[in-house]
Amino acid sequence: MSIVKTMHDRLVYSRRMHLLAEMMSRELPRQATILDVGCGDGKIDALITHERPDVVIQGIDVLVRPQTHIPVTAFDGKTIPHPDGSFDVVMFIDVLHHCLHPELLLAEATRVAKKAVLLKDHTRDGLLAGPTLRFMDWFGNAHHGVSLPYNYWSRSQWNNCLRDLGLKADQWRDRLGLYPWPATWLFDRKLHFIASLERTTT
Repeated sequence: MSIVKTMHDRLVYSRRMHLLAEMMSRELPRQATILDVGCGDGKIDALITHERPDVVIQGIDVLVRPQTHIPVTAFDGKTIPHPDGSFDVVMFIDVLHHCLHPELLLAEATRVAKKAVLLKDHTRDGLLAGPTLRFMDWFGNAHHGVSLPYNYWSRSQWNNCLRDLGLKADQWRDRLGLYPWPATWLFDRKLHFIASLERTTT
């Protein structure tokens, strides 16, 4: 496993982080203040600020690691410990499928964000989507002690949740190309998406 993990980190993980940072940075307003919920060590956030030095990013996580690339504070995984409208953007990168009730945390993000909620997550649609997502999640996160409820939603479930929360997707991209050939055939497909979410009412 250690050899496989080393090869994965070299060929896949680093590529994925840089691509995600590049794609997420394109969706951020100029000079935005950003809260990254479930930020881990903040490595992607550091890459984003390299691409976009005009933005400022803070993080919160249920597990605060000993060394982080951005300021990170602990939270309970349910309530975002910031006042209403205290950040321009609240961001989730592969976080909500780790929650038993993602809609509750998404509602909290809607409360805290002034301009948008920026979301990278998965859709469980297509042949063997569930088993493929579970494998990716286990391989990438089990060794960090991250909770793995494997709570992946279909596109229709996402749409229903966004409607209930009064959100709409200003942008929804599901052809991200995060994995190199030939792994892209199995691990990309339309299993990943980035969405910029805005309120339908003010």
